[in-house]
Amino acid sequence: MVPREPDRTATAAPDMTNIPTELLRTLVTLVELRSFTKAAHTLGMTQPAVSAQIKRLQVLLGGELLDKSAPGVALTPKGEVVVQHARRLLSVNDHIVGMARPRSPSGLRIGISDEAQSVMLGPVLGACRRGAPGSFEIRGSDDVLRDLGQGELELAIALGETAASPGARHRWTEPLAWVCAPGLAFDRAAALPLVLGDGAGEVTRLATAVLDRSGTEWEAACRVPGPLGCAAAVAAGLGIAATLQRFAPAELATCEDPRLPRLPELTCAIHLREGAGEPRVGQLADALAATLRPAMAAPSAVPPDVEEPATQLQTEP
Repeated sequence: MVPREPDRTATAAPDMTNIPTELLRTLVTLVELRSFTKAAHTLGMTQPAVSAQIKRLQVLLGGELLDKSAPGVALTPKGEVVVQHARRLLSVNDHIVGMARPRSPSGLRIGISDEAQSVMLGPVLGACRRGAPGSFEIRGSDDVLRDLGQGELELAIALGETAASPGARHRWTEPLAWVCAPGLAFDRAAALPLVLGDGAGEVTRLATAVLDRSGTEWEAACRVPGPLGCAAAVAAGLGIAATLQRFAPAELATCEDPRLPRLPELTCAIHLREGAGEPRVGQLADALAATLRPAMAAPSAVPPDVEEPATQLQTEP
């Protein structure tokens, strides 16, 4: 009798060359909505199915992606890196898929930068649901106005220098704030520890520029992947960071160190594709502005032929 070879398929590590995009989409959706219930509803799945896909992805990648010791939905350091790359992969995937199928005449494509996604995605989704009858698609982009000009989007939400470009339907400013972990004490004789993302985001650019202009000594305490990584590092007490004041994570406190200069306001804008004459595109832009814009912000709308000067950095005297 010839002995049988042991069945190693159940225990062997997967020989992986591709990651299923549906697993990455589930992880990104879960992190953005911070709720298994909301993620399941958005994806049209059950909560156990969402959990099963996260577990499968962790097995494929050989490590924990969610921090079970933290309340709610929190990422491990490995999870932060995976989510950052997953967003880029899904953006490319969705662009390719969109090329292969005819676009529904009722579908609207809305572009939002990675930096804006980290703080505005929830309100954007809510506004789209209320203000865009029919189908819509949210796309991540590293240059929303470029994609808008190339006809890949009907509407774009821009921040910073990009938002200051002429032709916006709505433009407003958001106050920024320095944040840190509650109770964090600083050595006044040492440079201020600044948490930086691995990309040159608009908020980070403004923060470092105003520190340099005011002559405030600072150092990069750490570099982490993306806005979510910055928030996690600040919450862990590794340093301070700048963020949009209205959208600051609840677990962070306003930093009151007297050495910190006053931050400028961040320009935000909603642009429409040239020639996008469909009425509901404008209606959606108005609904987004009403949701995202602070109650007392001005101007609420900008005529398309008016060019405004870019926001200037200001520091306290």
